[in-house]
Amino acid sequence: MFSIIKRGIIKVSEDIKVIYDNDPAAKNILEVILCYPGLHAIVAYRFAHRLYKWHIPLIPRIISYCTRIITGIEIHPGARIGRRFFIDHGEGVVIGETTIVGDDVLLYQQVTLGGTGKESGKRHPTLGNKVIVGAGAKVLGNITIGDNVRIGAGSVVVEDVPESSTVVGVPGRVVHRAITDSQGNLMHNRIPDPIKCEINKLKAEIELLKNKEQ
Repeated sequence: MFSIIKRGIIKVSEDIKVIYDNDPAAKNILEVILCYPGLHAIVAYRFAHRLYKWHIPLIPRIISYCTRIITGIEIHPGARIGRRFFIDHGEGVVIGETTIVGDDVLLYQQVTLGGTGKESGKRHPTLGNKVIVGAGAKVLGNITIGDNVRIGAGSVVVEDVPESSTVVGVPGRVVHRAITDSQGNLMHNRIPDPIKCEINKLKAEIELLKNKEQ
């Protein structure tokens, strides 16, 4: 029991530290502890998840429900979430029961890691390590998102994504343009529009054909 409590304290301490280290708005540790709903949600989740693994009925879901009311973040206690998890802002985030999340993952507000219907078994996504999911993005179904993937704001991802990729659009498409800074942070103001890119490509091909005919 002592070792379980110790591991839980270490994980929560890491969750606090990753917020303080990565959010320039965080002025001190006390502010992080008191004022970050993403932290409150993950701390409540880690407690509920432990009870869930012990097969304690109902109480984990009640904790999840109360946490959603307080923070606006819904994390099913059955989800498996790694270390140093950061939900920035947090309002409207939903994480489904069979979701698996790796280490050092960052989610922004309004993100959904959800299913696609009433199928049973593994029905939610698996995210690798060091994944960033932009505001309003939806990652749906039993799909795998590789390590170091960046998902742009508002994207809808329904297929597997290879590691070290950037995904944008509806449905999500892998783009090869570098839209991260030197630290690997997603630059949301430079997300390309894949449909516009395709239209511009077609325009260029049409102009090329016209020039050849002349």
